[in-house]
Amino acid sequence: MGALKKRNQIVFMDVLYFLIGSVLFSVSVNCFTAPNHIAPGGITGLATVLNYLFGTPIGTMLFVINVPVFLWAIWELGYRMVGKTILATLLCSVTIDALSSYLPVYEGDHMLAAIFGGVLEGIGLSLVLLRGATTGGTDLIARLLELRLRGLSIGQLMMGVDAMVILLSGFVYRSLESALYAFIAVFVSTRLIDTILYGADAGTGKMLFIISEKNDEIAAKILSEMDRGVTALKSRGVYSNRDGEVLLCAVRRYEVSKMTDVIRSTDHKAFIIIGEAGQITGQGFREIRKEEKTLKDLLNKSKKPEDP
Repeated sequence: MGALKKRNQIVFMDVLYFLIGSVLFSVSVNCFTAPNHIAPGGITGLATVLNYLFGTPIGTMLFVINVPVFLWAIWELGYRMVGKTILATLLCSVTIDALSSYLPVYEGDHMLAAIFGGVLEGIGLSLVLLRGATTGGTDLIARLLELRLRGLSIGQLMMGVDAMVILLSGFVYRSLESALYAFIAVFVSTRLIDTILYGADAGTGKMLFIISEKNDEIAAKILSEMDRGVTALKSRGVYSNRDGEVLLCAVRRYEVSKMTDVIRSTDHKAFIIIGEAGQITGQGFREIRKEEKTLKDLLNKSKKPEDP
């Protein structure tokens, strides 16, 4: 009974996040970007361009064009992830078309339209991404590409995919300014997505390298007062030619100030290097989860010969 209740709560939160994100995304498209000939990249931008050329509904085309992307995602990511994405995309598509006749249209400064359109799109997409789904199109393609391009964030990959559609929109609208405003909207959106996903994510934080003559005392204090693990790395000072140790510790962002106080209280001369940790996986941060079986995995398993 407890497991069922927890599952229902998860489903409720998924739908709530998807709905709020879809409404924000709809406001971005209907109020700011589409009326001002700003195609914000990706499938949405393509649907916006088709709406300009043929009058087709943006929401409907958003879902239709996403169908082959869904098939690709089922192959690479698995059914559960894509099931959420299909639901989020459907809600987004319906919301865009349903609210298009009721939302006010902003036709003022195009710069403001690009900025506010990007802000609303970034927040809306982030709410969907936080629940383990996407709204299809660029964000889903970016998540698929992230499986192979580990060095790039989702926001950076989205920017690259969006650029191709934005260039196309510039030719369709016959306006360089429209393309430039679209780049601004996408930049604002992707920066917000990176900030929300990686800045507020429990799996991100700071990485500290500590060099001190009192490493043992500092490590003991970190373990007892911060409840964080510490790793001692062998090192050698090039100038002094002496062997030593460097302490490595990962903490969440809000723990950095307390961590430096703990270190300085033990050795005020300690040398501390603080760097960004884009993603931290493991105990105390983001838990490691077993990957979902994908369609590719299932097909490969079915092809294996049975044991004699």
